[in-house]
Amino acid sequence: MATSKKSVDELTYKEASTELELIIRNLESGDMELEESLESYTRGVELLRSLRARLEDAEQKVSVLLKDVDGTDKLVAGEAADTSDRLSF
Repeated sequence: MATSKKSVDELTYKEASTELELIIRNLESGDMELEESLESYTRGVELLRSLRARLEDAEQKVSVLLKDVDGTDKLVAGEAADTSDRLSF
């Protein structure tokens, strides 16, 4: 893993998501040394936390934007976003 990577906060959502996918694929391949695997895993956890926080923030902003003048929420019932650690490709 390159040490010149941008900090997680500097990445766009798309960049962070793409990097996380790459990390997962590399870890699943089993071809990495232990130290590199640990470094990648740590970076992946940081990326996942950041992505989850960004999604939660976006959901809150949408909820606020959709409030009616009298304060009633206009969001329709739906399924909550899956924030589990299971990622599918």
